[in-house]
Amino acid sequence: MILPIYVYGQPVLRKIAEDIKPDYPQLNELIDNMFETMDRADGAGLAAPQIGLPIRVVVVDLDLLSDEFPEYKDFRKVYINAHVLEFEGEEESMEEGCLSLPGIHEAVKRKNKIHVTYLDRDFIEHDEWVEGYLARVMQHEFDHLEGKLYIDHISPLRKQMVKGKLNAMLKGKAHCTYRVKTIK
Repeated sequence: MILPIYVYGQPVLRKIAEDIKPDYPQLNELIDNMFETMDRADGAGLAAPQIGLPIRVVVVDLDLLSDEFPEYKDFRKVYINAHVLEFEGEEESMEEGCLSLPGIHEAVKRKNKIHVTYLDRDFIEHDEWVEGYLARVMQHEFDHLEGKLYIDHISPLRKQMVKGKLNAMLKGKAHCTYRVKTIK
């Protein structure tokens, strides 16, 4: 089932998400719905707060980038109770967008190597170092679990430049091709 994506201004996007237990109600159905919602919106990742749930669940699909990054062929993962433990490496700037901020794309600086822990769909624990583009995507999505948006990482000048679009979202005007839930 395709779910509405919560856009800028929704309070759930600013809440710190909570860890869940294996008996979370209908978790597999939720994960499937998140993938379907993300796919319909042409996203690379989707965090549960973006569908109105303050829980630590993220889905990522990087297969759409496999022409440019062959290592992401068939890459489709679920991250449950995910946490970034450390940031390392060089800081790199790259343009980002977000399904919760339709129509806005900005350059964001992020470290290119992170240490993460998470549970997979079977609740098997993983503790790993991640580098490159996947590290960027994970930081972007895991930020949602901390109540942060990528615009929190841009300069005050750039934030001022997108203020009109942000204000329009606050008034319930989000223009995109997928279903959204605004505050109006």
